[in-house]
Formats: sequence, C-alpha cells, structure tokens
Amino acid sequence: MKLLIVDDHEVVRMGLRTLLEGQGGLDVIGEAATAAKAVKMALAKKPDVVLMDVRLPDESGIEACRQIRSQNPDIQVLMLTSYSNDEAIFAAIMAGASGYLLKQIDAEHLYHAVSAVGRGESILDATVSKTIVERVKAISEGGPSRGMDSLSEREKEILRLIAEGLTNKEIAEKICLGEKTVRNYVSSILLKLGISHRTQAAVYYLKRLGLDKEGF
Repeated sequence: MKLLIVDDHEVVRMGLRTLLEGQGGLDVIGEAATAAKAVKMALAKKPDVVLMDVRLPDESGIEACRQIRSQNPDIQVLMLTSYSNDEAIFAAIMAGASGYLLKQIDAEHLYHAVSAVGRGESILDATVSKTIVERVKAISEGGPSRGMDSLSEREKEILRLIAEGLTNKEIAEKICLGEKTVRNYVSSILLKLGISHRTQAAVYYLKRLGLDKEGF
C-alpha cells in the first residue's frame, strides 16, 4: 500500500515513516511539508493513502484534502492532528477525509488505521462527539443541515465578513482568532454551502440577505 506523509515538521515525518514502514506492508512514496506540495505530490504519485496533518503553513490540511479528493476520489486521506476540534473534524469529514485521528495514537493503532483507510474503511478517533456524527448523517441524508442553516453562528459571522470583503487575516484580527483557524472555518463554510470560492460565498450571502429582507 502506497502512503504519502504530510506534516510541516521534518522530525514528525521521519518518525511516522520509521514507525509505519517498520510494521510492514506500507511503502512511503513521498513526504510533503505544505498543502500545495501535498496536493501536487498526491496527484502525481497517486498514493493509496495520504496521512495529512490538519495544520500546515500555507493552507489547512483540510483544504488540501478537499482538493485531492475532488480531483482524484480514489486517493484516501487520513487526517492526523494534535488537536480535537469539532468544527475541524466536521470540515475534514465534509472535505472527503476517510478518518480523523489524534497524534497521541500509538504506532500499532495508527498502522491499522492507515491500512483500514486504504481498504476503503472510515476511521474516527474515539473523541469524536455524537454531535459531529449526527451532523454528518443529516447532510448525507439530505436533512435540514444544508445551506445557511448548516452553518454555526461563528461560521455565519465569518461568512458575513467575507461578504464585506475582508481577508482571512483581517477576519482573524477582527474576531480575535488565529489566521489558520479562520482558514479552517472558511473551508468548512465552502464545503457546507457546496461552493469552491470565497467570492461565491460572498454572493451567496448577499443573495440570502436580500431574500430574508423580502420576507422569504
């Protein structure tokens, strides 16, 4: 099974390579430190699984996952992170990730998780809340969690600021969040609305605002 490892820390990448190749049956065909390089390498080398860090220096791993999966659905993506965050987990799942694990996992369980994802199975860390599972189920079944109604209050606030023309950096400063956190929110918003660009998000918001004012 071919594996691509994506993490911005070289020591982490080396450690993951050693741990996973030592288990047998996995061939690490490449490493990437940025989202852009991860997408480029994944589409060129066509690994069975991409083991992807959520936090990367240029774009989020979630956005990289979305790009990879949209261009080659046969490539499975397993998110690996130090942080358990409901919105990030939800965004990763909606981006097409086959799993979401915390870095506290031991080598044996990580190996089995990568292997399972490579076989087409889905893996979620035990910390994933019931709320997340229910939200994903509602969307997959075409339930009410679509469009504006699917956004959290924070996502609606960020969508409004996008419509006002603010950049991620300006949004982060305005609402006192990290720029990477804002990127994750924006990625989640785009996924939930079924669009691919922030300009489309702005247009969507302005149209929705107009409809609401008309009483629809």
